[in-house]
Formats: sequence, structure tokens, C-alpha cells
Amino acid sequence: MRKVLLTALNTVALLSIASLAFASDAAPEVLSNIMWACGIGMAIAAAGCGIGQGLGLKAACEGTARNPEAAGKIQTMLILGLAFVESLAIYALVVCLLLLFANPFVG
Repeated sequence: MRKVLLTALNTVALLSIASLAFASDAAPEVLSNIMWACGIGMAIAAAGCGIGQGLGLKAACEGTARNPEAAGKIQTMLILGLAFVESLAIYALVVCLLLLFANPFVG
């Protein structure tokens, strides 16, 4: 229940922050709002990816400590998992760059 509540609150917070990007009609103000929204969105994405990578590394270290013979397989899965988590931050960066440089909402 707590995870559902936190997910709902995070969704509402992100939607309210994203609405700042399109709050004004004037082009310079819209661009300023978009820059703020992109900065906040990228910060959230980087923080989430950092937490995910830390938890993955923690689990890999614990798994290697419990079963040293499986260190090779654990390391392979860790590197693959870290690459997938890091790709999420890269996707957030691509969306931010699209909003900043190819935004269809700025006239």
C-alpha cells in the first residue's frame, strides 16, 4: 500500500512540475520554464538511477560474499543491469534535449 501511495504522489508531483514548462504564452518565458523543468527532471532521473545502481552493487557484493564461486556470473549480471539502469538516465537526457532544442510548443 505504501509503494502505491508513493508512486501516486510521485506521479502527481512530476505532472505538476512538467506543467510549469508550458505555463506561459511568451516564448522566452516558456523556454525558461522548459529549462527549469528539464533540469529538475534530469536531476530526478539521475538520482533514481544512482539509487538503483547502488542497490544493484550492494546486492552483487552480498551475493559474491555468500557464494564466491558464482562471482563471475554475478559480475556479468551486475554489468548488464548497470547498463540497463544507466540507459534510463540517457533516455531522460534525450527527452530533455528534445524539449530544449526541438520543442514544437515554442512558436
